[in-house]
Amino acid sequence: MNVLSVEGLSKSLGERTLFEDLNFGLQAGEKVALIARNGTGKTSLLRILVGEESPDRGQVVYRKGLRLGYVDQDPQFPAGVSALDWLLDSPLETLRAVLAYEHASWRPHEPDALTHALSEMERLNAWDAEAQVRAVLTQMELPLADLPIENLSGGQRKRLALARLLIQQPDVVLLDEPTNHLDLDLIETLESTLRDAPFALLMVTHDRYFLETVCDRILELEDQTLYRYDGNYSYYLEKKEERLSTQRTSNERAKNLYRRELEWIRQTPQARTGKSKARISAFDNVQQAAKNRVQQGTVQLEIKGERLGSKIIEWHKVRKAYGEKLIVDQFTYTFKRGDRLGLVGRNGVGKSTFLKLITGEAEVDGGKVVVGETVRLGHYRQENPPFDPEKRVIDIVKDIAEVIPLAKGKTLTASQLLDRFNFEGDQQYTFVNKLSGGERRRLYLMTVLMANPNVLIFDEPTNDLDVQTLQALEDFLEGFDGCLLIVSHDRAFLDKLTNHLLIFEGEGVIRDFNGTTGEWREAARAAAKARAAADSAAAAAQRAASSLSSSSSTTANKTGDKPSSTVATPGLPPSAKRSYKEEREWDELDRSLPVWEARRAEIALLFAQPPAGAALDFAALTEESRQLTQRIEEAELRWLELSDKSPHV
Repeated sequence: MNVLSVEGLSKSLGERTLFEDLNFGLQAGEKVALIARNGTGKTSLLRILVGEESPDRGQVVYRKGLRLGYVDQDPQFPAGVSALDWLLDSPLETLRAVLAYEHASWRPHEPDALTHALSEMERLNAWDAEAQVRAVLTQMELPLADLPIENLSGGQRKRLALARLLIQQPDVVLLDEPTNHLDLDLIETLESTLRDAPFALLMVTHDRYFLETVCDRILELEDQTLYRYDGNYSYYLEKKEERLSTQRTSNERAKNLYRRELEWIRQTPQARTGKSKARISAFDNVQQAAKNRVQQGTVQLEIKGERLGSKIIEWHKVRKAYGEKLIVDQFTYTFKRGDRLGLVGRNGVGKSTFLKLITGEAEVDGGKVVVGETVRLGHYRQENPPFDPEKRVIDIVKDIAEVIPLAKGKTLTASQLLDRFNFEGDQQYTFVNKLSGGERRRLYLMTVLMANPNVLIFDEPTNDLDVQTLQALEDFLEGFDGCLLIVSHDRAFLDKLTNHLLIFEGEGVIRDFNGTTGEWREAARAAAKARAAADSAAAAAQRAASSLSSSSSTTANKTGDKPSSTVATPGLPPSAKRSYKEEREWDELDRSLPVWEARRAEIALLFAQPPAGAALDFAALTEESRQLTQRIEEAELRWLELSDKSPHV
């Protein structure tokens, strides 16, 4: 059943046509991706579908009564609204009841409000909805706290927008670059959630793993036309190549026909009166077909690359912290020619700071970073490029160089280089503030490569770049013989370009892993399964011990005797006792557990009631709370193991 129909949709920006006469539909439960080059109208199309922009022609028709959810690539929030209020603002009565209940829970000095909220929760049977809210927030790693939205980081805001969408349970979901600003764990969580969700999905994304595993149909917007591929990303690549091959064949035939017709049309004027008027009229169509180019707009990357000496970058016992937050602790590493390093870890653990220590934008607190004399750094930052919005595109390039040297003595003018980066004709004289976000990132990439670096540092390079530019960048970097460091959440990009990882685990710990992200994630999953199995075995042993102890006590009570103290615990020697070292560990756990639990409660209170005027790092507090929970769970399991043993004498 069609839940969305697009009929004859057209849109232009000034003299520039984005798309024309688009027609497509979206079925209930269908998962569809929209891909296209930057600047061709993907975001404009999504905004037309949600009613934020108007088309020049055509219409969008939704099934009556349908609920729509939309998350922009840069979500905007109303001012002065708390995260909890915005999250649960809904026409659904159950979610309004959950909101009232949570508000009352955070205000224990208002018992009447809590009593009323509990009554409403019972009346509407809203406890399942409340459990779902908590589950979604756990998935998105967000606290269920009444804190101001302006105190959230960019990544937390994106997660909040996605959490609200999942809680509201719409019938149709539109997403614009949903994986931007998410770490690998969250991307995998979102991937499985969207794949299994009952709603219909239309999303714009450059994440090829996402395209491969979530989508069952791909729409490609190219040359103002929409092409449909009924399959995932692998199927799309295969069928697109078939389409382009057919177009190339047709184009070659048209060129041959054009040459014959051109020779005929140029015959002497005396013979022209006898020519077929229909054939003369058809000549214009033949000429147009012959001059059509197949797959226009392919980005071509090429740089000269300066000579790189034997000494590149060396780290010697480097330490870096911001206040009490430790970023790097006693880290030593020697970067070598040909190193292709991926930097991975949760958001906020210090990957971007690590890169800034290399470039000198941040200073070390201890140890030293040594950069070789021949190193020429190219640093592509995740922040918006520092371009003057009132400058034209070609002036941005000319400010750096009028002529750009390439390999083997070749050169390019600024205009020729822009052509290679798919800024053609009049677009070179467009003002920067008229470019799309992806076009600005493509221009920024060009300015970084223009410096002919031999050490390239990329901090989230895949954000806002289209699939075509990413493929061109990958092809270029595969042949790059310098040193390469990449921070990215794009698994396909990392797996193709890196063979060595630095894993940022938090609290200053950086672990060296010789392999790809796929191998690392598989190793992490295997370790998690092993821990879960060990925890399950420990819990089973504890249950068995408790059951045996209870049975022994019951028998003793029936016979009037005291329970025996020599009953063996499964998995332990009959008279196992704690060693002196274990006794000290037992005492330390007894002292530490209350301290950790108190700190976790203190963080929860900070979320609930942020101190007036205090600038709290909510991302760091969320991470600290997560680590405390993990530490407490591990300590409790160890405490149970030690409790099975008799005290040390």
